Order: sequence, then C-alpha cells, then structure tokens
Amino acid sequence: MKAIHSRQNIFAVLAALIWGTAFVAQSVGADYVEPFTFNASRAAIATVFLFVLCSILRRGRVKAGKPAAIGSRRDLALGGLCCGTALAVATALQQKGLETTTSGKAGFITALYIVLVPIAGLFLKKKPPKAIWFSVLLAVAGLYCLCITEDFTITRGDFYVLLCAFCFTAHIMVIDHFTAKVDGVELSCAQFFVVTVFSAVGMLLTESPSMEAVLACIGPILYVGIFSSGVAYTLQILAQKDSDPTVISVLLSLESVFAVIAGAIILGDQMNGKEYFGCALVMVAVILAQLPDKKAVSLQ
Repeated sequence: MKAIHSRQNIFAVLAALIWGTAFVAQSVGADYVEPFTFNASRAAIATVFLFVLCSILRRGRVKAGKPAAIGSRRDLALGGLCCGTALAVATALQQKGLETTTSGKAGFITALYIVLVPIAGLFLKKKPPKAIWFSVLLAVAGLYCLCITEDFTITRGDFYVLLCAFCFTAHIMVIDHFTAKVDGVELSCAQFFVVTVFSAVGMLLTESPSMEAVLACIGPILYVGIFSSGVAYTLQILAQKDSDPTVISVLLSLESVFAVIAGAIILGDQMNGKEYFGCALVMVAVILAQLPDKKAVSLQ
C-alpha cells in the first residue's frame, strides 16, 4: 500500500513539473503567435492525443468485460461544453498575460486557484475551514509583493493572469461536478474539443494567424498540447485514484515552484527580492489552504 501511494505521489509531482515547465513553453509561444492562435493549436493537438487515448482505454475496458462508456452521452456533452468554455477563457487570459509577464510570476499567480476554490465553495453552501481566511490574507500580501510596482499599479500581464486564476477556479468547480458522472479522460477530450472551437473562432475574429509563425514555435505548442494537456492530466487522474486529495493537491501546487525554476534556468527570467518574497507568501498560502480542518478531522 505504501509503495502504491509513493507511486501516486510521483505521478503528482511529475504532473506539476510538466505544468510548471509548460509556462516557459507558453511564454516562448507568446513571442511568435497571438493567444487564440496558440491555444487553438495546442487544444487541437490535445484533442487528437486524448481521442486516441480514449479509444485505447475503451478497447481495454471492452476486453476486460467492462462497459465501454461511463455515464451518459448527454452528461459528457454538457460537461465538455461547460468545462471547455471555462478552460478556453482561462487559457486565453493566461496566454495573453504571458505576453508581458514572466513565466514564474504567471505560475504563482495562477496557483491562487487553490486558495480561491474553497472560497467559491461558499456559494455552494460549503463552509471552508477557518485557516482558509489566513491563507487569503497571505495570498493577497504575496500578490502585492509580486505584482504591485512602486507607483502602486499592477501590470497588464499580471492582471490578465489574475483573472485567469478566477476562471481556473470556475473550471475546477465544474470539473468537480461532472467527474462524478463521466469518465475523466473522455471529459478532458470533450473539453479540449470545445477549447479548440472557441479558440479557433477567437483567432479568426480577432487575430491574423500565420502558418509560418505557428511552425516557428511548433516545439512549445507540441509540448503544451501533448504533455501539459494530455500526459499531465492523465498523471493527475492516476495520482488522485485512492489517494488523499489534500496531499495530492499540495504536490500539484508545486507547478508554481517549477514555473519559477524553469523560467530562471531556461529563459533567464530574474525577479527581485520583493517578488521572491511574494512567491514564498503565495506558496505558503497555497499549502495552508489544502491542510485539513482539525475540527472536521476530529469529528470523523
């Protein structure tokens, strides 16, 4: 049993590593193509990758004598539409922000969704533990150190990424609703199909896509499309199976740490002492937000 949980923890850390380094790929992609063009390309690749994966898993279930499909087609379609729309808006804002902010800062600001999710639960009548409010204060202080300049302004890129954190919060809440009804990998495939359509429409209406530009950054697009969207999502599913969600969530939140490290090593991004202190505050807030409520544990 201990070996199984160790393997699942490794899956979670690998997923966080992929997501963290994906910020670098997205930052590089932002130098070549506009946000909707990048996201349409990555989502299309992710859709094909996940469709193939779904086909393999379906055949495996049939051979094992299990139902080929989990849940109704209606729930899968509705889930794909809701999750895909939230994810499309979130990734568009994130990619837009990466045009003018660093991958490290984007990684930490995006990680605020782990703090925002319990707060969003209030609207669903789910009372968060008291420690979450301390986490919120720490996160706000960290954001101030990360984003607010000496003249008390926030950069446009930081603001876009902050908005994307709220969108990712909505995405997580919708995912939480539909994963109980349909297969997770099939839901991911459906949502990336919606992201592809959404992003393609935005690309055609607001941007001037160029095949030459896309090919110039095909490496980052393939990395984000296959590994970040396909492989990392599968690793997350494997990690969460029969595991403590609190431990896995903390491990997955390491994506923000890997984003800073990758940005510094690969892109040479530099942050001052105040910004690193802000990173530390946000990281502590993210971890505290995932700790179980002692009162709730004692009642179990």
